[in-house]
Amino acid sequence: MQRIWVTVLLCVVMLASNVSLAQQISIQVYVNQTVPVTDLTPAQLRRIFTMRQTQWPNGEPIKVVVFKSQDPLHQQFAKNVLQLFPYQLERIWNRLIYSGQGERPVEVDSSVQMQRFISTHPGAIGYMPVTDTINDAHLIHVREDK
Repeated sequence: MQRIWVTVLLCVVMLASNVSLAQQISIQVYVNQTVPVTDLTPAQLRRIFTMRQTQWPNGEPIKVVVFKSQDPLHQQFAKNVLQLFPYQLERIWNRLIYSGQGERPVEVDSSVQMQRFISTHPGAIGYMPVTDTINDAHLIHVREDK
């Protein structure tokens, strides 16, 4: 019986040690200071990042900015916040482009570019690791879906 517990404990430790860095990074959502929103649900974020919702409540156009698809932060955001696989987001964006109904989000390579875009573009929304902050933007509280 004791061997079973030791084996189970070893399996748990091995699984915990295999957690990737991307899974350990927490993410915060930011919007430009002109956006009159303080909290959003995951469903609302899904509508925004899949380009289904294109305006804020005040009528201002939404400008979505994301990291490149290969970025671990983008992959974590898609999976954990939007509850979509990154390839699903790509397909949605490609469908919008090829059908002529929309365009894909702005893509950036770094946190500095993300901060700059959100701070300088009215209506912008994006995400950052918790370790980075944007002084010229509003932090969005992501509340649970009802």
